[in-house]
Amino acid sequence: MNRPYVRINVAMTADGKIDSVARRGASISSAADRARVDELRADSDAVMVGARTLLDEDPRLTVKSPELRAARLARGLPENPAKVGLASIADVRLDSRFLGSGPARRLLYTTSRTAPEHIARLTAAGAEVFLLGGEHLDLPAVMASLFDQGLRQVLVEGGGTLIAEVLRLDLADELTVYVAPRIFGGACAPTLADGPGFAAERAPRLHLTSLEAFDPQGGALLHYLIEHKE
Repeated sequence: MNRPYVRINVAMTADGKIDSVARRGASISSAADRARVDELRADSDAVMVGARTLLDEDPRLTVKSPELRAARLARGLPENPAKVGLASIADVRLDSRFLGSGPARRLLYTTSRTAPEHIARLTAAGAEVFLLGGEHLDLPAVMASLFDQGLRQVLVEGGGTLIAEVLRLDLADELTVYVAPRIFGGACAPTLADGPGFAAERAPRLHLTSLEAFDPQGGALLHYLIEHKE
């Protein structure tokens, strides 16, 4: 398998929304879930996000716990996993948290639609920029590139368009979902898997491995293995 082992992690409301209609990165996770995600990051070689999350939310994608960072260093690993951003047009600000928070490798996968002069600026700011695709990114090629660089465990954190594409292309192995006891509603609010949707006969199939009441706030944690297509 010429790709890393891929885990998807999502926090969503009880009605399946990963953000409100405002699309400003509404807080969904509880304190306990944020600590769990920090452990997931610390156990990963790379953390991946798609274009909307990368450009609109500007995530740090670093391990917050000093203890977890120290444990990575003790294992001979970098302090933080590599940050991986995917965007057909990588208009990442040079003062972004994605580029500035670290220390960590910053990998940007984009296409020829990103202006060469901006690619030069991103490279000068410390990003490793890869061009993989014409109009749209070649996601299997992205995964193969990560594998070739020795990144064997990749955590996909969103958003819904990237997650849908990872599922459509059969590139994921696990899905963990924190379900918050809230309702956002809104037909235009993003969901766990956006994009054009799946035909019923081609819908990804999941195998539930655990379900637990997770925190005093009433959240639930679901863990699935993803069935691979033949």
